[in-house]
Amino acid sequence: QVQLVESGGGLVQAGGSLRLSCAASGPTVSRYYLGWFRQTPGKQRELVAGISSRGNTNYADSVKGRFTISRDNAKSTVYLEMNNLKPEDTAVYYCAADITRQRAIPTMTRDYQSWGQGTQVTVSS
Repeated sequence: QVQLVESGGGLVQAGGSLRLSCAASGPTVSRYYLGWFRQTPGKQRELVAGISSRGNTNYADSVKGRFTISRDNAKSTVYLEMNNLKPEDTAVYYCAADITRQRAIPTMTRDYQSWGQGTQVTVSS
């Protein structure tokens, strides 16, 4: 199993920026597809962005042009750079790993087997 630990959440004003980090531990982390999800109370967890082992990326339409996902395989870390934040970006953000790699672009929560504990991002208006 892969252990994931997120950091970097916090409170920011609308229009501001935050950078989330997710440190992964476990064998062959560099081979896994990694994703960032977010969840607000009463809503389903949704994919924000994902990145393959080769660096191919996928974004939710709501964050395209504002968020950037990247990974440093040498450090077993995935990042989410969030710019021009909006109040609707407020959520708990989770890092996740797809170990089985059954889908080329995993987008559903059921596609991921390991999850971090989450980090709160709050954007004030």
